Amino acid sequence: MDPGQPLSQRKDSPRDSPRDSPRDSRDIPVERASEFEWIIPKGAVPGMNSHSRLIASELLLGNMRNDRTLRQLSNISTLPGLVAPPVAMPDAHEGYGFPIGGVAALDIETGGISPGGIGYDINCGVRLIRTNLRAEDVFQKIKPLLEALSKRVPSGVGRGSKRKLSPKDVDSVLEEGILSKALSKPLFVGDSEFCEEGGTMDFARADKVSDDAKKRGKDQLGTLGAGNHFLEIQRVSEILDPESAKAFSLEEGQAVIMVHCGSRGLGHQTCSDYLRTIEGKFPQELSRLPDRELAYAPAHSKECESYFSAMTGAVNFAFANRQEITSGIRDAFSEVFRADAEKLGMTLLYDVCHNIAKIEEHSGRKCYLHRKGATRALGPGRKELPKEYRAVGQPVILPGSMGTGSFVLVGNATSHEKSFGSTAHGAGRIMSRGESLRRNRGEDVARTLEGRGIIVKSASWRSIAEEAPESYKDVDEVARVSGGAGIAGIVAKLRPMGVLKG
Repeated sequence: MDPGQPLSQRKDSPRDSPRDSPRDSRDIPVERASEFEWIIPKGAVPGMNSHSRLIASELLLGNMRNDRTLRQLSNISTLPGLVAPPVAMPDAHEGYGFPIGGVAALDIETGGISPGGIGYDINCGVRLIRTNLRAEDVFQKIKPLLEALSKRVPSGVGRGSKRKLSPKDVDSVLEEGILSKALSKPLFVGDSEFCEEGGTMDFARADKVSDDAKKRGKDQLGTLGAGNHFLEIQRVSEILDPESAKAFSLEEGQAVIMVHCGSRGLGHQTCSDYLRTIEGKFPQELSRLPDRELAYAPAHSKECESYFSAMTGAVNFAFANRQEITSGIRDAFSEVFRADAEKLGMTLLYDVCHNIAKIEEHSGRKCYLHRKGATRALGPGRKELPKEYRAVGQPVILPGSMGTGSFVLVGNATSHEKSFGSTAHGAGRIMSRGESLRRNRGEDVARTLEGRGIIVKSASWRSIAEEAPESYKDVDEVARVSGGAGIAGIVAKLRPMGVLKG
C-alpha cells in the first residue's frame, strides 16, 4: 500500500481524515529567491508561524502545483516550535500530512514530533553495494542472477521470509539494528561503518512497539515488500566528480547493486498505532491545525517520548532488513559467479535513510529534525561521517524510476544552512498508481524495458504497470537541481541492467 495514502482510505484508519481543501496548489503564492530556491510567504494559509521554502526548477515547481505539495508545505509552518522555515526537496510531491520531500525542524523543548512528518514506511532507505565485477560480465548472467536473487529476497505484498523471528529476536533487532545477534550472518567489514547511524539508533525501546507491529514484522526481515521498493543490478555509466568517486571506490563500467526498502509492516503498524494515540490524546492541539494529518505529540509529553522510542525501533528494524537482504544478494552472486562475496568485492558503499526523525542541532537549537522522503546530505568534515568519506562529504544514493538512471551524489558544505543537511530521496511520483495502471500494461512495460537492455522480474504484472518510468519525475532534473542549489553534488550516474520488483 502507498505509504502516502490518507488514513481515511486505509482499513486500519483510526477515523476519517477529510480533505476539504483544493486538490492542487495553484492558489498558493510562490516568490522566487534564486535560480533554484523559492519562498511561500507567511500568510499563504491561515496560521503560518513562518514562511516556507522549496528547492526546485521551474519545471519541478510546475509538478508541485498539480497536487497538494505546496499547500502541505505551507501547512507545516503552522506547527509549533519551528526553529527555521520548513523546506521541500526537488522531488517533493503530495503525501500524508507533510509532502513527501518535506523537511522540518521542531524545537525539542517547544515543538514535538509529527508522525505524518516521518511517514508510514519508517526508515525507508537506500543502500548501494559495490562489486569488482565489470558490468558486461554481469549482464551476461543477468537472468540467472535475478532468479537467484528472487529465491533469497522474497518480494511482494505481504510476502514474508521462511525464517520466523522469536519475540526475543524481534526485540533484539528493534533495539540493536544491524548489531543484533538475531541476524542470520555476521557483518562484513564496513557494513556498520558505512551505514547511517552505524545501522543502529539510540533511544529505541522494544516495549514501546505494539505486539501487533511485532507480529507483522516477525517474518519480514530480509524481504523487499512492494510498491516502489526494488533491488537493481546497475552499471556505473558515467563519472562526473572523479575525486569523490575515487573516495567512494566507484569507476566507470563497474557493476553495483542498489536496494530500496524499509521497515515493512512493522513500521506501518507503528505509525498507525501512534497516530491513533496522538489524535485521541491531543484534540485541542489538533483543532488548531489546518489538516488533522499534521497531528503531533508535544515535546516532553509521554506520547512524544514513547513514539520517538518506537519510531527509532522501527528505524533499526529497517536497517536490519536491508542488511539481511544484502546477505541474500551476496549469496546469490556467490552462487552464480562461483566465488565468495569477499573475492567479488561486495562491500557496502553506503546506506542512507529517509522517513525518519532525529535529534539534531539547527539554527543553534536542538530539535526533532523530520525528514519525510528526504535524504541526509552532510558536507565535508562532519564527524558523523566515516573517515574514508570525511574529506569529500557524505554519499547520497538517489534512485530513479524503474528503467531510468540513478545517481550517486555527495553532500555539500552549504546543505546544512540551506536544507537542514538534506537533499532529494529519488525521482518523486507525478502520476498516481491508479493512473499508472489505467495507462500501462505490465507486460508491455517489461517488453519495452527489455528492448532497452533492462530485464525486470516481478511478483506481478500489476506492480510493473504501477511503477512504469513515466509515473515519475525526471531524475536527471532532480539531480541537476540538487547540484545547482548547492545541497548535493553529482558524483556518478548509474544505469539499470536487471530489476527485481515486489
